[in-house]
Amino acid sequence: MTEPQKLVPMDREQTELYRKRQRSRNKVLGIVLLSLAVLFFAISIVKIAGQAGGAN
Repeated sequence: MTEPQKLVPMDREQTELYRKRQRSRNKVLGIVLLSLAVLFFAISIVKIAGQAGGAN
């Protein structure tokens, strides 16, 4: 078996790069979640409008 690697603390530059990538991923995830919410809302509106139009 191989020995586990020891954790080495990141320096300031590495930490800033890590946080920048993390923020970027969070923004993309937020956009995806918001898009899904808008899509579900739009689908719901279309379904409700379709049911109301079919009853007349």
